[in-house]
Amino acid sequence: MAGMHQALSLLVYGPSKAGKSTLAATAPYPRLLLDVEGGARFLPIVPKVWDPLTEEPPVADGTWDTVVVVTREYDTMLRVYQWLQSGKHPFKSVIIDSVSELQVKLIEQIAGREQMQMQAWGNLLRQFTGLMRDLRDLTMHPTNPLTAVVLVAMEREDKDGQKRPYLQGQSGVTLPYLTDITGYLNVETFQHTDPTQGAYKVRRLHITPDEKYVAGERVGGRLGGTVEQADLSIEKMIEMVYATENS
Repeated sequence: MAGMHQALSLLVYGPSKAGKSTLAATAPYPRLLLDVEGGARFLPIVPKVWDPLTEEPPVADGTWDTVVVVTREYDTMLRVYQWLQSGKHPFKSVIIDSVSELQVKLIEQIAGREQMQMQAWGNLLRQFTGLMRDLRDLTMHPTNPLTAVVLVAMEREDKDGQKRPYLQGQSGVTLPYLTDITGYLNVETFQHTDPTQGAYKVRRLHITPDEKYVAGERVGGRLGGTVEQADLSIEKMIEMVYATENS
């Protein structure tokens, strides 16, 4: 791996208010955040709003750490990808929050608010999953590779009780295999070792497959099976993954 660009792609999903967006915002900056759900205003970032349909990417002048693209239409995502593919941008990280909602926007573009026809599902899989693969591959861009690509998703529970990213059609099966890490983020309650103390809660990112949730990693076990709260920073996770190589 010597000489290769050090980067990481992640799919992070979990229950509402588990801290998925906050975790995504720990990716290396300058960041680009496609705000599909309108949650960027609550994040600990220094934002700058960008309209990719009418403007060039802003210059990283130190007045912001995260450029926010308000993504009401799927075509906005496509225009952003064109800018990223050109390499003419200042970003180290790209975040989509969330891919679940972004897929809904593509479904509405294809079928409106009507029921999707059978033949349209194949079109959905090709367009959506293909774009997610293309975004991941920007970590290998020949002139301006990204350091982090972070896809945030809602969760759903299948008929067997296993939790998985909320995506419709075959995209829900395919997308977890595309990223370096697919992690289930949850807030868990533990009893204190001191019986005089009450229970406490911690956020944990599970990246080892389990019958309770879909997860996985291809980083050689460098992060262990669970990323604990103290290490829940994407920038820190990248350092941990490549620490052996750098030592």
